[in-house]
Amino acid sequence: MVYDRHKTYLFPSIDLRDGKVVRLLHGDYDRQTTYEVDPVEQARHYADAGATWMHVVDLDGARTGTPAHLEQIRAICEATDLRVEVGGGIRSNDTIDGLLACGVKRVILGTAALENWQWFEGLMEHPVYRGRLALGLDARDGKVAVHGWSQQTDTTALALAQHVTDWPLGAIIFTDIATDGTLQGPNVPAASEIAHSTHVPVIASGGVGTLDHLRALRPLPLHGVIVGRALYEDAFTVDEALQVLEKGG
Repeated sequence: MVYDRHKTYLFPSIDLRDGKVVRLLHGDYDRQTTYEVDPVEQARHYADAGATWMHVVDLDGARTGTPAHLEQIRAICEATDLRVEVGGGIRSNDTIDGLLACGVKRVILGTAALENWQWFEGLMEHPVYRGRLALGLDARDGKVAVHGWSQQTDTTALALAQHVTDWPLGAIIFTDIATDGTLQGPNVPAASEIAHSTHVPVIASGGVGTLDHLRALRPLPLHGVIVGRALYEDAFTVDEALQVLEKGG
């Protein structure tokens, strides 16, 4: 997998629940917006607009621990040239291997990594996983939440980012839960702190609602920025976001 580690990429997001594209406010499953779009067609739209990466979350998997949208994810990978990263419900080597076999470029581990750290650390010894795994750090007030954000831990995202700084991970996905889905702006200080604390490429998520929000993140040493609701609700286009993040506009 070849990409520019010095470039900030746009990661359009598709969150899947019950086979539909949705967004949750603050990660609350009872505060859901459903978008009447087909996931595969939406992925094609992103690719046609110039995006090279896409972020997919299996919300049912995140909550239950069992991936529920494998066939849709496979269809997205087969229908586009997007480099797809996937999180949600990934708890075993078999699930990781199944996603990679579908064409997924990067697999995100969150709850499973935090609750079985020895297993997660052991994955780093497998050459096939080098650069293909990401650590998902979803934080509320700096502390990591698990099980689809329904359970809070006492572990800070900063401490974990520092701990894995020299691990052969493809990325850290840092999500600020308080801003996620709000369109009110990202937590720039928190994203900056994480990005400056580790050698692992960091992708920021949560709160982006305007191009100015992207401009606020652009100076940070980020590998990418995840954008979901703002694109679905036409706050700006993929092309406009690419101009800001990847082309310096």
